[in-house]
Amino acid sequence: MIHFRRPRPARAALVALLALFLPACAEAPAPSAPVGAPAARDYSDHPAAYGTGQPPLRPPEQPPDRAPRKAHGDTYGEAKAPRARAGRAPVWRHGARGTAGGKRVALTFDADMMAGQHARADAGERFDNPGLIAALRELKVPATVFMTGTWAARYPDQARAIGRDPLFEVANHSYSHHAFAAPCHGLPEAGPGALRGEVERTFAELRRAGVPAPVPYFRFPGGCYDDEALRDLAPTGVTAVQWDVSSGDAFATDPAAVAEEVLTRVRPGSVVVLHVTRSAAPVTEEAVREIVPELRRRGYGFARVSELAAG
Repeated sequence: MIHFRRPRPARAALVALLALFLPACAEAPAPSAPVGAPAARDYSDHPAAYGTGQPPLRPPEQPPDRAPRKAHGDTYGEAKAPRARAGRAPVWRHGARGTAGGKRVALTFDADMMAGQHARADAGERFDNPGLIAALRELKVPATVFMTGTWAARYPDQARAIGRDPLFEVANHSYSHHAFAAPCHGLPEAGPGALRGEVERTFAELRRAGVPAPVPYFRFPGGCYDDEALRDLAPTGVTAVQWDVSSGDAFATDPAAVAEEVLTRVRPGSVVVLHVTRSAAPVTEEAVREIVPELRRRGYGFARVSELAAG
């Protein structure tokens, strides 16, 4: 027969402590991200266009909280009328949600081209999409086109034709399509204090191309911004225009999936982001030909950003 000795008080205390500690170790959760670590965000300008090759992200249903110096990116809640805080440019995301004045949405198209992509264009890559613009004219859809200065410099005839067509309005999308808040989905950073120069250079390039009256709206590359970027933007007198419906057209291969994404998420007052870049968004024209008739069937009309923002 085996006789067990009664544990001494000190030993008993140690046994009890181990009994509490070991289960806790077994069930310890994974360490949380450091405070201030960047969170993944949705954006419209697919990073694969710039060499990262990452798949597009779906917009979150509820955006995470953001620290004051983080890039704000996109939010998906109710937007208020554009209002500039002291020394900061206003930010506008969508129009009124009510239907009293009719259900209207704004289709917006980013004409993206980075300053370092001329060699790729020289080799035959197409950063334009004349077929898409022709489809919008055929369907009689007013739209707002956010052009980078590099795009306007590369395709001045198209920029001029779009800018002089009363169906469209042309807005500013920076010159180089570099990020003005980091991290921003793999986009290179523009550098401190560069935003104002990028905006002013783009307006000059648009006028040089023959766009007679670009509208005073600006879209951040990748949709990323912070308070410093808004302060840099304020002297230019523009309103930063975001969106509440990301079409997912960047590098999509199925136009029906792009159309479904828009048709599922659109609401009265929505601002939809798409692209006028054939190499980066090859099925956008086909998707638009599905989106427009279906939205009209549902009772929607179309407006440019300036009209939707006016109420």
